[in-house]
Amino acid sequence: MRVILSFLFFVLIINTSHAVEFKGKFIQGSFIIGKTLNNAKVFIDKTPVKVTKEGYFAFGIGRDRKNDVVIKITKNEKVDIIIKKVFKKKYKVQRIDGLPKKQVTPPKEVYARIKKDNIIIGKARSINSNLDYFKNSFAAPLKESIITGVYGSQRILNGKPRRPHYGLDFAAPEGTPIKAMLDGVVTLSEKDLYFTGGTIIFDHGHGISTLYMHMKDVDVKEGQKVKQGDIIGTVGKTGRSTGPHLDVRLNWFNVKLDPMSVLGSVLK
Repeated sequence: MRVILSFLFFVLIINTSHAVEFKGKFIQGSFIIGKTLNNAKVFIDKTPVKVTKEGYFAFGIGRDRKNDVVIKITKNEKVDIIIKKVFKKKYKVQRIDGLPKKQVTPPKEVYARIKKDNIIIGKARSINSNLDYFKNSFAAPLKESIITGVYGSQRILNGKPRRPHYGLDFAAPEGTPIKAMLDGVVTLSEKDLYFTGGTIIFDHGHGISTLYMHMKDVDVKEGQKVKQGDIIGTVGKTGRSTGPHLDVRLNWFNVKLDPMSVLGSVLK
């Protein structure tokens, strides 16, 4: 009986491994691409996600997620349940001094402006289009730069603890051209948001978006289609910034992901 049960378990593993493949590490902050059978239905933690005609789908793991990811694949009445353990990631503490007081603790008169900014950013992040650019490889946004801030680090601003940093900071001279990291459609193009200054958001499909912040020049418009490597603007020091740099971010809807999970191989 034990031999029979072991054989059945082995067959289940083989069948499941044929049903889906993953690209990405199951650690906090990671972006994951899945590939399954075409016309299959996919659920991440009971939430349905889009699947391309070729079987590709995408999702992400939040900074502080502790519980396992449950992936359900269904096709022709067959159901595969895959449970993936999420591994913890160590985060740094970053201290930034010299910021204007109003940017660390905004005055009440700008609350409405900040709320409006958050609404339009949230709207751009919530788009669930059928674009499939997300499955392609990313490219570096700057030709030459120094990484000065990483994802997940706890920010201490002027000595006061604030929210973690959810982006990847590149220091570069003001006016340095910025390239699109991936094909996409512009869903937000703003020159003066309170915290992020010159800001662009691209939709890459299936809830995956990228953000570019603190830009001096914003050279694309909402609705514009952009190819990987196109110049979209220049490095600036707008918004909450102590000097010229580019802050890029990666999202799966409202789940903030580590840009290094898609840029790590091209920045080495």
